[in-house]
Amino acid sequence: MADKPSPDVEACLLAHLNSDGEVQDSRSYASSLGVSHKELEDVIKSLSAFRIVETTDVTKETWVVTEEAKGYVANGSPEAQLVAAIPPEGASKDVLKEKLGSIFDIGMKTAAKNKWIGFEKGNKDLVLRKVDNINDDLQEQLKRLESGESVSDKVIDDLKRRKLIMKEKSIWYALKKGPQFVAKRKKLATDVTQEHLRSGDWKEIEFKDYNFGAQGQPIAIGYAQPLLEVREAIENIFLQMGFSEMPTNNFVESSFWNFDALFQPQQHPARDSHDTFFLEAPAATKQLPEDYLEKVKEVHESGGYGSKGYGYDWKREEAEKNLLRTHTTAVSTRMLYKLAQEKPFAPKRYYSIDRVFRNEAVDRTHLAEFHQIEGLICDYGLTLGDLIGVLEDFFSSLGMSKLRFKPAYNPYTEPSMEIFSYHDGLKKWVEVGNSGMFRPEMLLPMGLPEGVNVIAWGLSLERPTMILYGIDNIRDLFGPKVDFNLIKTNPLCRLGL
Repeated sequence: MADKPSPDVEACLLAHLNSDGEVQDSRSYASSLGVSHKELEDVIKSLSAFRIVETTDVTKETWVVTEEAKGYVANGSPEAQLVAAIPPEGASKDVLKEKLGSIFDIGMKTAAKNKWIGFEKGNKDLVLRKVDNINDDLQEQLKRLESGESVSDKVIDDLKRRKLIMKEKSIWYALKKGPQFVAKRKKLATDVTQEHLRSGDWKEIEFKDYNFGAQGQPIAIGYAQPLLEVREAIENIFLQMGFSEMPTNNFVESSFWNFDALFQPQQHPARDSHDTFFLEAPAATKQLPEDYLEKVKEVHESGGYGSKGYGYDWKREEAEKNLLRTHTTAVSTRMLYKLAQEKPFAPKRYYSIDRVFRNEAVDRTHLAEFHQIEGLICDYGLTLGDLIGVLEDFFSSLGMSKLRFKPAYNPYTEPSMEIFSYHDGLKKWVEVGNSGMFRPEMLLPMGLPEGVNVIAWGLSLERPTMILYGIDNIRDLFGPKVDFNLIKTNPLCRLGL
């Protein structure tokens, strides 16, 4: 038998309105046509857009049974199924649980409450029937509700408590003729075709109006990652202050440039494998500047330049170990050594922003790799006051005008200061960086002239980015868990400008 062809829903609806003038319930009318309400709803919305029909939304909230309850309508309530599963001689809990599965516990509880079951004296595992026949009120209540009959508020409350019903909002329409009503809608042309031009009928054809307010297709463009946005802004600040960028393309560094050249002793805890990633292959660097290496060894072992040194047996094999750099100060050390070889000496301002690596436990605020921002100035006669002045200029450009400085210790800077800024959102002072003046034990072995000082500071790129973008978990900002919707939807940040 051939399928009955689907009716022309629009033609049927317009014909009905033309003769009867209205449709009181779109659900009933869809049923009379033998189509789904969704199909009729699409036609109604199209006609309403052209004011051919006028609609009135009718909304009603009704209680409907859940998927769990539909099973009880078909098979009976859990308590009724439990009683039906118990033979005259009784059954053990394990047997009943195997028969009933997930509904066993609720069935046992409710059947016992109704006094439909009991237990053998001295044997709580054997379940006995106490009644021959039962009335499954729950099944009857659910059937009545499913068929659209009314039930009491008490029944509704009981069914809600057992999570067997939920509210569902139903929306349908009442329809009548609109101001532009026609018994048959003309099909409007959307474009002028070659056939229209050849025949000349474009003069009589009615064209569909262009919707100039419609949204176009999203433009396929790239989006800047928040870290890159903030990095670019910070780079611009450095450039405006007259700094030059240092080359930071060496992720792998020797312990000599990362630690020893900075006057950091070989017994320092930061040089332990628990804090640093050491390489297995290549495990060591053999090409080091010999004259400079000997001066570094001497200042570690016996001091010099007004220092007593550390007084230990400095080992070359420790200095040759390769690692993933733990800070970009290793780059600063190389650049200062290179600057010291250039004659005559010329003052310089350097900056770098790049990745560093630490063997740290990953949590909301720490990763095993992150980005470090570093700036330094090398010139004659620099003082701590110069450092504070530069820091105030730099951080005010970042929107951090309230600064405090706290004395600190670093192996390669003296004096050293931690930098704190007042966070208006958190209503407290937060640490934003570290700073200091490089020690003579680090600078003079390089060959820099007497009287040349270096002021420097550093901070992470992730911390200011998280504050500016309102991100509280660093893994949402950097790494495999980044949400691309965050990158697409976040507005551009302006750093205090």
